[in-house]
Order: sequence, then C-alpha cells, then structure tokens
Amino acid sequence: MPVMFRPFAFVALLLVPVALLPVAAAAREPSLQEALLRAKPAVAMVVSEVGSEVTLDCGDGRTQTTSPAPVRETGTGWFIAADGWLITNGHVVAPAQQPPASLRDDQADKAVRALCGRTLPAVAARARVTLQPSLFVILSNGIRLSASVVKSSPPVDTGMSGRDLALLRLEASDMPVLRLADSSRLQIGDRLHIIGFPDVVLTHELLNASAKVEATVTNGAVSGFKQDVANQTVIQTDASSTTGNSGGPAVNSAGDVVGVLTFVSSTDAEREVQGFNFVIPSAAVKEFVAGTDADKGGPSRFNAAWYAALAEFFDGDYAAAGRHLTEANRLLPELPDVRRLTAENSEKLKNPPPRPFPWALVASVITVASLAIYGGMWGRRWQRNRYRIAPSEVARLIESASSPPMILDARDAATYAKSPVRIPNAVHITAQELESGVTRLPVETDRTVVAYCT
Repeated sequence: MPVMFRPFAFVALLLVPVALLPVAAAAREPSLQEALLRAKPAVAMVVSEVGSEVTLDCGDGRTQTTSPAPVRETGTGWFIAADGWLITNGHVVAPAQQPPASLRDDQADKAVRALCGRTLPAVAARARVTLQPSLFVILSNGIRLSASVVKSSPPVDTGMSGRDLALLRLEASDMPVLRLADSSRLQIGDRLHIIGFPDVVLTHELLNASAKVEATVTNGAVSGFKQDVANQTVIQTDASSTTGNSGGPAVNSAGDVVGVLTFVSSTDAEREVQGFNFVIPSAAVKEFVAGTDADKGGPSRFNAAWYAALAEFFDGDYAAAGRHLTEANRLLPELPDVRRLTAENSEKLKNPPPRPFPWALVASVITVASLAIYGGMWGRRWQRNRYRIAPSEVARLIESASSPPMILDARDAATYAKSPVRIPNAVHITAQELESGVTRLPVETDRTVVAYCT
C-alpha cells in the first residue's frame, strides 16, 4: 500500500510547541502578592476637614479671634482614571460638603475654653463662627492634593436611597489606576481583599508618620449577598475593616475592584463587630460614573511601568525590572512599595539567587528535536515508498481493471533463476538490462506498469 504523507502537517506539528510558548507568556497570571502590589499605589487617604475662625468677647470688652483645631475625618479612596478621578464613599466627603450644624457650636466651645479659660455657654452662643471646610487626598508618598466633589450619592441611612458613593476630581495625571471587575461573577467563598487606611493604624502610637499613610490590606471572602433598606444589593464579607476603611476598594485575587467598602457592623454600644462588613458592588460603581469624564479615562503610564516592573521582578529579570522601576518612580516619586521593591531588586542584582533549571524550555527543545528526527525518518520512508503498491491492490487491478496492469519482474538473473516464484504473465527484465538500454522495455503507454523486485 502506498504510504500517504503530508509534509505541511509535519511542519504545523513542529510549530505547535514553539507557538504555545508566547501564548503561555501572554496568559501569565500574577501571584496574589504581585496582584496586591499592583493595586496598593492606586489607593489614597481621603480627608474631610472643617476648620473655623471664631470671634468672641469673654466679657472684658476685648474682641478676640482664634482658629480652633479643625475637625477631621478620614476615609479611603482609589483612582478610577489616571487623570485624577477618584472614588470614595459619599459619607466620607459629607462633612466637607455640608458641615453639620452641631459643628458650629463645637468650634465655639473650643474657642471659648482656649481664650477665656473656662466654659461660658453665653459667650459661646454669641460667638461669630466662620466654618472653613476643605477636602484633600494624601497619596502614599505623603503628597497632599486638593480635591473637589464632582458627583455624590448620600448613604442609605440618611433616609434616602443613595449608594454612598462620591466621585472626586484632583489636578493630577498618570495616577495609578484600579480596574473594575465584574461583580456579578462573584460566588460565596471567593477571596476578597480590602485596601484602606484604618484609624487603628493611623492613630497607633508605635508607628511612624510614613507608615501611617501606606495602605493596609485585610483578607477575607465573600460571605453573602444581601439587600440594604433601599433593596440595593450589597456584598457581605468577613474581611476585617474599621473606621477609616470607608470607601476603600475590595479587590479580587487579580487586584481588580469588585466593590467598595460602605459600612461595618456594630453593637448597640457602638462597638464594631468584625467579620460582618458590607461592600457596594463594582456594577454600581460603573453605573455611578457612567456619563462622567471619569468614564473616558485613558491608560495610566504609571500602571504600565509598575506592572512591567513587578512582572520582570517576579520572573527573575532584575535588570529589566530596574529600568521599569526607575520609570515608575519618575512618574510618581517615593511611593513606599516602589521604593521597597527597588531596594530588593538592587540587592538581587548584586547577589542574584540561583536560577531554577529551565525544565519547560528543555522539554520544548527535546519535543521539537524529537519531532524533527521522527519527521525526517517518516520523510525518508515516504520517499522510498511513495510508488509502492500492495500485492492485494495488484490482485484487485488484475481482476477488476478493464485493461490489466503490465507486470515487470525486475529481480536480478541469479535470484530469478533460484526462486520458484513465477508471476503469471510477468515480463522478466533485470535492472542491469534496463540501465544499459540494450533491452527495449515492452511497455504499452495505455496500461499501468507494476514492477516487482527484492
């Protein structure tokens, strides 16, 4: 039987292992550590501050003016677009947007105690108080940027069906950005990580100032899907959070945002109960920013440099990682994570760890070499056998063809003489006779010719 062999199939087979290598590289999944390091620089502290100027008379006829210590509330936000658009909770920015009426009395009382030396309710009531609200964001490198509220939705506990979200605008560019994931794909038990600035860390007496402005990560899982009093879906999680985490992103194991922390559980004594916290789904965030300029943001150059640096570092290419780290630090200087990774990368450049044996590469090379060898063997076999025909096929042609094939017995003379095998109606002619041209080959052009040899 003739051997049928397609060379192009072999070429395609050879290319399979090689072609899979770049595909595998493109589909590289970051580790959890790398994913969280990607996300952290995009998270910033949001500060609502209300200062005041108080003018009063302690009763001695002298008018005095003072500025008591401002009232400050902190929360967490994260950049949704590289040109300075940031998401946080509505209740985080509310004090700066609309200071509560009680704040005027608090500031007057502080001023009276400071100027008059004691509490004088009548003097406080007559004091002239000018409130000075402000809103700003502190990046993890300590840089402070003024912010303005472009859009806000009040928390649901005000009696309105708000989503407790706020969109802030900062004068900035090339900010780190977090991507929104599809919260509808979340399942019970999926891992969740909340990034933010809990007050317990900010006020800790054993931490220095720089440590306090670096985001903290807490870990947990999706515990349930609930509805708030306005019948809006919220995600329950057991990831720890507290005051100051409000507005912080809840990210999945790829570092993408699946929701925004909105409120924690507490007892009647106002003590927080950990393990029962709630997150606004990312789908609500998409709906909230739809139609705003934040929805049109372009790519972040910081993200490109930082992600590349992390990928090269975790892949062991410390020279390439160093170049990308330099670019990330140029775009946004002195971020703690960038600084820390740069130091670690420099140390590994000086004392590189032993590289693991490249088993995948060796396996690919062996596979390609084996296929090439077997392909060559198959090619030679095909070359030799491309005109061969099985005896059964010859018998079929003799029995069924309208013009039976002409059979040449090309065995050499000695073999032919010794062999008892004779093919009926075959013409015996040796290879030497064919080569010499002495014997004319009795071939009929309209008949199939089958040669038999050993």
